[in-house]
Amino acid sequence: MTSSWKGQEAFTVILRIIPFLVTMLVAIGMFKGAGGIDLLTKLLSPILTPLHFPTDLVPLALMRPLSGSATLALLTDVVHRFGPDNIISLMAATIYGSTETTFYVVAVYFGSVGIKQTRHAIPAGLLADLTGVIASVIICRAVL
Repeated sequence: MTSSWKGQEAFTVILRIIPFLVTMLVAIGMFKGAGGIDLLTKLLSPILTPLHFPTDLVPLALMRPLSGSATLALLTDVVHRFGPDNIISLMAATIYGSTETTFYVVAVYFGSVGIKQTRHAIPAGLLADLTGVIASVIICRAVL
């Protein structure tokens, strides 16, 4: 393959991916800007408090499947508020490391090859993310 053909192929892939990425980033911005994360945190608080799940981790857990950079900002905020040695900071870092940006991965990888039906990929990815969040909290509580 010549390098010009590889460049042309890469440009074609980029053109196919851009609409998916722009749509996803706009939706994330609207959700955060409208206070959706804060509302969900308040709604889930009565359920999570008896389970000893820190409500400070809810925004991080909700944002992780959507955006890695937004989750990194939330993780940084948690570490600044609680300190690096606090159990909540350690749980947040473990959640960050054990979950994936599911919707971003689906948008980029499925979009780049033109797959429109994701079938079971999104539910399986979200279930894996939920498992990672729950396991992170349980393991951090058990170890620390």
